[in-house]
Amino acid sequence: MTAPATPKLPLGRDFGKLWAASVTSNLADGLGRTAIPLIATTLTKDPVLIAGISALAFVPWLLFGVLSGVIVDRVDRRYAMAVANGLRVLAAIAIALLITTGAITIWWLYAAVLVFGLAETVYDNATIAVMPSVVPKGGLERANSRMQAADTLVQNFVATPIAGVLFAVAIVIPIWSTAAGFAVAGALALLLPASAARALRAEPAAGEARATAGADVREAMSFLLGHRFLRNLIAATALIGLMLTLAQATSILFLLDTLSVPIWAIGFATAGVGVGAIAGALLASFFVEKIGRGRVMFLGTLVSSIAMALTGFGPNVWIAVFFYALSAFGISVWNVSYGSLRQELIPGPLLGRTIGMIRTITWGLFPIAAVLGGFLSRIDLRLPFWVGGGLSAIVVLVAARLMLSSSDQKPYEAPASDAAAEAQDDVAAEPQPRVEPVEPL
Repeated sequence: MTAPATPKLPLGRDFGKLWAASVTSNLADGLGRTAIPLIATTLTKDPVLIAGISALAFVPWLLFGVLSGVIVDRVDRRYAMAVANGLRVLAAIAIALLITTGAITIWWLYAAVLVFGLAETVYDNATIAVMPSVVPKGGLERANSRMQAADTLVQNFVATPIAGVLFAVAIVIPIWSTAAGFAVAGALALLLPASAARALRAEPAAGEARATAGADVREAMSFLLGHRFLRNLIAATALIGLMLTLAQATSILFLLDTLSVPIWAIGFATAGVGVGAIAGALLASFFVEKIGRGRVMFLGTLVSSIAMALTGFGPNVWIAVFFYALSAFGISVWNVSYGSLRQELIPGPLLGRTIGMIRTITWGLFPIAAVLGGFLSRIDLRLPFWVGGGLSAIVVLVAARLMLSSSDQKPYEAPASDAAAEAQDDVAAEPQPRVEPVEPL
């Protein structure tokens, strides 16, 4: 007789607050990410300069990713999220005023992208680090799945189409909307519970000096270097990400010039890609339950890479968007599984700076790929898809054994002394009586 399935615990109200803050922030981010490249196309048609927008979006992760992680592990993470979005509000207002006065140039757009990216390093690191403290044990896969699905839905089906239509009305409207969205998201971050504020680490004893930022970085680096599986997986992820970034560097010009998509319809074309991304995010936890995390990660990246290459062969927008959506499906499945795996393997007190270090290693190299994609686009706007997708598939096949072993990895368990210290911190942070159905991860 088959045993009844164990009922899944609800993710809880605290996760709902984090979800609301993340979705609102991604709505604003989606408006900006669509509007900025479109504004750039009114200033230049040079593929390299357009690719520069994509390249600069990742530069802050190279320069500031580790430091932002240290900040996230040291300060109230709710305030870090609010301040980061406040910085993005100011950048969006500045661009809107420059457009209104006719003083906008491609260089001002570059500056805004850098500021947006700088704030993103703090906000994203904080969001990832907060997740385990607001989600019941065993719920990370579902929480990440819902988070990514909602973010993709908002960016591709709400923000991107709306930004394209608003841009056609007046190019400044989506930028003002971006500023408003980030302002609301920053306010929502302050509503997160006290458990989300701290880095879940014990304060130094009386008379004992707190570790320096350099010591924090060395601690995270020592952890990564000593974790063979995670170290190798990061290397494989970086290479795959580089190739897929190269493939998509000038996708906006591919849609506009090669496939002749009207500028007002760009958002609707990318919404088609979003269908695949949402489906992948929603089905990821189901796939993990059925065939295991390792197979899901391998098949997800392989499908994504092959479909990305096939996108470049699309003879029209319908076929190209279909393959692009299939690629997005695969990468969403990967993102949910990979994100949950990292949150399980990395100790809570190290999570912010370690994620920052991982993204510095992976995303920090993406600008190089984006620029290379721009130069390949000068030959043919389809070429980056062929090269990037093909090379990514090769990397996935080489790393197949590594990815398949993901199912064998055991979650990190804090030593008894650390767990006791965290329990004392929880009591001090929230002294009022409350009932917790499960112990936080």
